[in-house]
Amino acid sequence: MGLFTSGLGAHLTWTLPFGLLIMFAIFNRFDSRLEEAARDLGATPWQTFRYVVLPIILPSVVGIGLFGFTLSWDELARSSQTIGSVNTLPLDLQGLTTTVTKPDIYALGTLTSAVSFLVILLALIVILALRARQRRHGSDAGKGMV
Repeated sequence: MGLFTSGLGAHLTWTLPFGLLIMFAIFNRFDSRLEEAARDLGATPWQTFRYVVLPIILPSVVGIGLFGFTLSWDELARSSQTIGSVNTLPLDLQGLTTTVTKPDIYALGTLTSAVSFLVILLALIVILALRARQRRHGSDAGKGMV
């Protein structure tokens, strides 16, 4: 249970303030008139959040996720000071480099690079899908106007 209490808590206390600062910047320039217009048109609070707020902030949330991932991916110092009985990947990698180098470390390096690229690729796909959806819904909104 130490992995999910002390290690996770340490990484969250390191990454959450950065995400919070980014969200402050996003919501500082957020136009609240959009929410008000949705409520005036009869949207419930959930519909307002789902159809108005979330599409606007979702790219930022994806960016915060990537930023948090990169901040805590290779945190040897935080992991070594807070982890319980199970080693994290950075601690295992450090253990492999202090002894005789085995092929395991190269396999782990390849695997961690592949995971990093996969996360970045998935984030880019999500962002492109959001942009395509936004363009599609933006062009649909103008069709009904005369």
